[in-house]
Amino acid sequence: MNTEPRTVTLATTDHGDVTLPCPSWCAGHNDHRPQYRTDLAHAGPDVVLKFRGRVLSEACLDQAPLAEAASRDVQVSVSLTGTALDARGVYELAADLDTYADRLRDLADQLLVIRAGEDR
Repeated sequence: MNTEPRTVTLATTDHGDVTLPCPSWCAGHNDHRPQYRTDLAHAGPDVVLKFRGRVLSEACLDQAPLAEAASRDVQVSVSLTGTALDARGVYELAADLDTYADRLRDLADQLLVIRAGEDR
């Protein structure tokens, strides 16, 4: 088993080729296009929310190790919110989604009552 740390070399527009450690959760950089060094990022595999085949949201682990110091930490990028979240934020979002799912079920129950003619 290879225990050497993984690295990746990526082209940048301002610093040429940059080699950096690649975390074990990174899904790779096959779609990389040259960009600024501070914009280089690692992303894990997407966790996709689909409804009837349509993608509603995607989330993944995300890290920009050469970005401004405040944003170098690993976060979860959630397309539904348009932001990257720390663990607490992900838990808060999940709780709000649970609450929303309960409210959707309440609407479905209400619809069944209406359709059954009990509340027209």
